[in-house]
Amino acid sequence: MPTLPVSELKGRKLGRVLTKLGYCTREQVHEALAIQKTKKDKIGKILIDLGYVNETQVSEALAGQAGMEYRDLEGFEIPEEVVDAIPAENANAYGIVPIEYEPSRKFLRVALKSHANFQAVDDLRLLMGFTVEAVVADPAAVDALIEKHYASRSSAMTDLVSGMASDEKFASLAQAGDQSIDLDAVLEAADDNQIVKLINLVLLQAIKDRASDIHFEPFEHEFKMRYRIDGVLYEMVPPPKHLGPAITSRVKVMANLDIAERRLPQDGRIELTVGGNPIDLRVAILPTIYGESCVMRVLDRSNVELSLDRVGLREDDLETFGRLIRKPNGIVVVTGPTGSGKTTTLYAALARLNDIETKILTAEDPVEYDIDGLCQCQVNPDMGLTFAKLLRSFLRQDPDVILVGEIRDLETASIAVQASLTGHLVLSTLHTNDAPSSIIRLVDLGLEPFLLTATIEGVVAQRLVRRLDPTIKEAYTPSEEELLELGLRPEDVSGRQFYRPSRTDRVGGGYKGRLALYEIMEMDDDMRELVMKEASTSVLRDHARRRGMRSLRESGMLAIYDGLTTIDEVVRETLGEE
Repeated sequence: MPTLPVSELKGRKLGRVLTKLGYCTREQVHEALAIQKTKKDKIGKILIDLGYVNETQVSEALAGQAGMEYRDLEGFEIPEEVVDAIPAENANAYGIVPIEYEPSRKFLRVALKSHANFQAVDDLRLLMGFTVEAVVADPAAVDALIEKHYASRSSAMTDLVSGMASDEKFASLAQAGDQSIDLDAVLEAADDNQIVKLINLVLLQAIKDRASDIHFEPFEHEFKMRYRIDGVLYEMVPPPKHLGPAITSRVKVMANLDIAERRLPQDGRIELTVGGNPIDLRVAILPTIYGESCVMRVLDRSNVELSLDRVGLREDDLETFGRLIRKPNGIVVVTGPTGSGKTTTLYAALARLNDIETKILTAEDPVEYDIDGLCQCQVNPDMGLTFAKLLRSFLRQDPDVILVGEIRDLETASIAVQASLTGHLVLSTLHTNDAPSSIIRLVDLGLEPFLLTATIEGVVAQRLVRRLDPTIKEAYTPSEEELLELGLRPEDVSGRQFYRPSRTDRVGGGYKGRLALYEIMEMDDDMRELVMKEASTSVLRDHARRRGMRSLRESGMLAIYDGLTTIDEVVRETLGEE
């Protein structure tokens, strides 16, 4: 194999790199370039199709072009201490294998399957706090080494935690109390390879299991690690309590937060790319009486269905909601408690409206997902940039559609009304229990009823229930007590099929993903008249039901009949009819 300094290859055109390596001639490159004018393929693929080079030679050339060394790993043996440098979860998630490791100077060299996987190197630097260098190798050789050294290694979290409990390196932390922590000892522990590996394992396991949040929580006699999957918290193997400060400090390092500050809340952000998917971790640190609590919100764009066809809307609800968001002006409110999927529904609505003819502006706190074609703005109360201030600026930006993350006060509500009255469609959220009570909530904020009747086009209430895993669900006959919780009798469900998880020992307890239940209230002339008369929530609800509104409980029962969820889920998330 030809050996040339990487500096002679970096940045050159691929054809030139291949000729310098002696794998093809200039005439062959010119022939491929002539074909490329009509075929539009990449030059490397054309040369392979012509039989002038092979895939390995093109990979080596691409590595050189990117300024990376190409390494032949055929027959390469990795020492056990080098294998131990990164967990199996890292090797499998990133498709990499460590080939050199010098702990004394925190140096790690890894082999990648492609020069394009440079993000893995950046992530490893962040996760491990090491100097990481990469070489490119044949993908088959990298896969073979991963299989050889990591296939037999199951999740190492239990073994790692057990080893750390008795490790003398952390003895000084165990001897120190919560109020007398040695910052230097904590910093040293936070940089320790075992702490780094533990954080990596927790992050990768949480992402693999589709967790939405990761919790590190100090208590009087223990330190808990938990993560939330489909709205339910599950506990991981807890580490020794005295390692809590080091674990929290490691997260602070990754999020660029102040390690020395332990008395005030802090917020930060960690960006990773796992398996080719961009992952954002929103970090929130909160001082408690037993130490700092750390919660990381996992924002995985690959797990979010930004399409109205996939968020759970039934066919008739989809038609109704689509009609609401196609209004030329007015306000459409999505309501529900925290964590009920309101933001995802609004993003899905914006994705449907997002075209070259529509100017869309959003005011969010925070901006959770960036979407091409939208002008998204982050609220910053510390700098005086509130929802109301952003909305005032929006009206001078010639928008067609405006998203307000949340209507929290009268000022924001008033400007949203003003925007809708001047010909804009405004989408926003509220925190109420159902759709009709949103009207009363806006009146309570101080909005005049006549303004609501002139602007509100519809209110969408929603809840999230866990979706049954179709691979392990079983049919069963519910007891009278279960049916009674839904307000039903056995004769009411004659011929109906009910399902439940056949196994609960898997992650998620027999559920996989979540399903949204919707209650959509459209405003009509009679409803507007009731609002003007300041009718109660129950009167508004009765009128909406007579006009065909399906309640959250009714939506849940249809999901049960469709075999998508269980009675327990619907009862927990929805209120019975009054």
